[in-house]
Amino acid sequence: MLFDDDTSKTPRNDSLIGNLTGYLDTRIDLVRLEIQQKVSTVFVSTVHGVTLALLALMFVIFLSVFAGLALNSALDSSFWGFGIVAGFYLILLVLVLVGVDKAAFQGIANKALKDTIYKSDKRQA
Repeated sequence: MLFDDDTSKTPRNDSLIGNLTGYLDTRIDLVRLEIQQKVSTVFVSTVHGVTLALLALMFVIFLSVFAGLALNSALDSSFWGFGIVAGFYLILLVLVLVGVDKAAFQGIANKALKDTIYKSDKRQA
């Protein structure tokens, strides 16, 4: 061939291309590690939250049974104590349904999650 373009095969271009591909590979690995770390953090937080919620639920159930039995004993009845406890939870349900807006829960979520993305990002821009 008469027009063999050997000028693009200089050592400088090869080293530049090698450095660029190495940089891109390193950036891809860094992104993968960051994603893996965030997924791990979310998993641990979810398991922790579910465990706490389950323990809190068990506490409330047993406390409610205890309160019902204590009221039954105090009222010398076999069912009024549990009726009073159920009425208490019904009042709480009505108060939450009527009185608490979703915006209050959104405010709590915003405070809990504020700047979590940027706090975990250790890179300097």
